[in-house]
Amino acid sequence: MTKYFLACFICFCSSIRAQTFDTSKMDSLFTLIDTKNKGMGNFSIFSNGEEIYQKSFGFSDVSNNKRANSYTTYRIGSVTKTFTAIIIMLLIEEGKINLNTVLSKYFPKIPNSNKITIENLLNHQSGLFNLTDDENLIDWMTEPQSRDKMIERIIEHGTVFEPKENTQYSNTNYILLSYIAEIIDNKKFQNILETRIIKPLNLNRTEFGKKIDPANNEALPYDFENSKWKLNTAHTDMSLPMGAGGVVSTPTELNIFYEHLFSGHLVSAYSLAKMKNDQDGMGLGLMKLPLGDKEVYGHGGSIDGFQSFVAYFPKEKISFAITTNNLYTQVSNILIGTVHIYFGMEYKLPDFSPKTAIQLSTEELDPYLGKYSSPSFPIDITITKDSNTLMAQGENQSSFSIDAIGIDTFYSENVMITLKFVPEEKKMMVEQGGQTFVLTKE
Repeated sequence: MTKYFLACFICFCSSIRAQTFDTSKMDSLFTLIDTKNKGMGNFSIFSNGEEIYQKSFGFSDVSNNKRANSYTTYRIGSVTKTFTAIIIMLLIEEGKINLNTVLSKYFPKIPNSNKITIENLLNHQSGLFNLTDDENLIDWMTEPQSRDKMIERIIEHGTVFEPKENTQYSNTNYILLSYIAEIIDNKKFQNILETRIIKPLNLNRTEFGKKIDPANNEALPYDFENSKWKLNTAHTDMSLPMGAGGVVSTPTELNIFYEHLFSGHLVSAYSLAKMKNDQDGMGLGLMKLPLGDKEVYGHGGSIDGFQSFVAYFPKEKISFAITTNNLYTQVSNILIGTVHIYFGMEYKLPDFSPKTAIQLSTEELDPYLGKYSSPSFPIDITITKDSNTLMAQGENQSSFSIDAIGIDTFYSENVMITLKFVPEEKKMMVEQGGQTFVLTKE
């Protein structure tokens, strides 16, 4: 199972302004992605609670030549965490639990459970090992998992730091939160989702996931190999991720969900403020996104070849949601394009023409290695190597390989990013989403 993550680097300039956007250019972006086989999925924009743009691209079922439509559902991975956090905040509002309640009340055998609080679980400061990093995950991820067996694994893997000592993303936190909700409400997590969120919001295409059924317009996941879409057959049983990644939905309904959250229809203003209060980039089921001087919140997810992302602008009351059934192109990069187009910012449609990679020796990569940063760029980037392959990793992100395509120039098609190095000046230029940033090696 792919880790759930917020993909790649997201950075926008501050000159954002609302306006009637260029729908033809938006259409061109998705037509390009579709015709060039660079992605498959669904996208939606909401403004003031109304859907103003929706686009489906690619196939939900390649073998049966079935194209995606606005009702096609996708596994949304860690966007599920926003649902789970809301459930926990509702239980707090009802006086059934509080942010300082310790984990030992429910699972006393888990290491440090007497020190780990509900809040530590919500903001990823528990120190518990991320269960989806289990080296044997592939051996058991597709089979139904009991709560007892999952707790046994959590106990076995233990901790990686003391509570509140650090902030480190761990799916274990939200798996435990969903178990706690089940204990308090005396219901299965899927029933809690239905009664507290799905039915009140009339989300007809949102549910806790089960075995994928293409006949019900549910998308199958794919990898891209040898210029073709290849079915990903290793589908996680949702009893594993639970409240960390078990929900299935559409971009339209994710926008409805976020609109109701930020309009005060799901939790109190106090609870929403707590959710938005980020510590080291982690709120409670929400993440504050580095988008220039704009206030933006959201979450991303990835599971079994599916990717998703939701971004909400509270001041403008605008939300963007995307779901895909492949990992070929990072969804955050598509989101970059859509935000640029919507707000009338300068944006050049991606160039998907083939780029010829050149082979460099491991010694030739050495001048590029190091950590690069800039006050104008939201995260540091560390450049390493794996044999004769250059690797890039954003702070708190997954690493990815980048191919040499010229002298001091590297490119990643999946991430749609170009890195140009000036070794003698210890500089690295990051080109992405029509913008260029200059970072300096520390």
